[in-house]
Amino acid sequence: MNESGALAGLKVLDLTDHRAELCSRLLADMGADVIKVEPPGGSSSRRIGPFLDDLPHHDRSLFNWFYNLNKRSITLDLSRERGAEILLGLARSADVVVESFAPGRLAAMNLGWERLYRENPALVLCSLTPFGQTGPYRDFTADDTVLTALGGMLYVNGYPGHPPVRPLGLQAYHSAAYFGAIATMIAILSRDATGEGQWIDLSMQAATAAAVEHVASSYFERAEAEPRRGTLHWSRYFRVGKCRDGYIMHCSLGDWTSLIEWVKSDGKAQDLDAPEYDQVLHRFLMAEHLFDVLDEWVKDYPRDELIERAQLLRQPYAAVRPPEALFDDEQLAARGFFVEVEHPELGRRFRYPGGPYLFNGTPWRAYRRPPLLGEHTGEVLRDALGIETGELDALAAEGII
Repeated sequence: MNESGALAGLKVLDLTDHRAELCSRLLADMGADVIKVEPPGGSSSRRIGPFLDDLPHHDRSLFNWFYNLNKRSITLDLSRERGAEILLGLARSADVVVESFAPGRLAAMNLGWERLYRENPALVLCSLTPFGQTGPYRDFTADDTVLTALGGMLYVNGYPGHPPVRPLGLQAYHSAAYFGAIATMIAILSRDATGEGQWIDLSMQAATAAAVEHVASSYFERAEAEPRRGTLHWSRYFRVGKCRDGYIMHCSLGDWTSLIEWVKSDGKAQDLDAPEYDQVLHRFLMAEHLFDVLDEWVKDYPRDELIERAQLLRQPYAAVRPPEALFDDEQLAARGFFVEVEHPELGRRFRYPGGPYLFNGTPWRAYRRPPLLGEHTGEVLRDALGIETGELDALAAEGII
């Protein structure tokens, strides 16, 4: 087992803001040395709450903690000529640069792809922007809500006959981050084979559209826009139902005979015991009515009792839990999903979500807590560029670091 991670030895410069920090964190989680290059005032994520103990501070943002776990941090003013020169020096020995500046901004600082490639032909540059580097929308700005709308994600979220509902969290940003991390690793594989780096131009809007499961395929198949269905899954075989004390996910794809016999034993089957419901296609066509009947059946059941019995009968039912209940989820506990991370400067340990994957040889782990602002500036600039203490002090006095 390699405790140093699948991407050990990979050097990454992270020039992203809060929209794309997850991309580089995914690389850091696999053991890459990710150096977060922040302006002297800190990344935008440091100003986003909630804050530890409700005390706003650039080192107490829980939002920033999540997106920057396992990274190091340096401060560098890239708008200053000396700051750009230092970044260029770091890029000469880096494998990857991940950035989320507006199109043309890096080039305006003399740090564009042409300059980076000239200095380091093996470098991979991953640029994540709302609409890519070219095209009529290239200079438009967009937040996660706009991206979910223009990516088709918002339109299909909500109930029929009602306005669309914004998806929970930052799903457009996250979709782009995962595509960016995957593209970066593919580019590294190509670089290892050819010696050539490349520039990845990633449109967040396109990544969002590609992540909406069924929408594109349904359009190309039927030339129709997908409707909003509430909690009915687009396959029509799943829907959320409400028990007496919580929510569950119904499913009509399991052993239908055992499910309907159970419902019949409770006197709640109505017409679902008709022979035609034995056919999967009929259950597909009658999904709304079928789940209405099952909703009536479960409404007085305690949620955990229903789930336990359903799983004993090999029914693919599951609890739908609120986020705060996940800390007490037995399955997540058994898998060791949540991990304790020590913050020695606070004298406290905090529980973090673990990895979104399982590797046998190089398992996910927390290598380091999220960095304090500029915590590693001195060590990175000394080790990579040989900048000594006196010059570091002068750079700090000038506001460059």
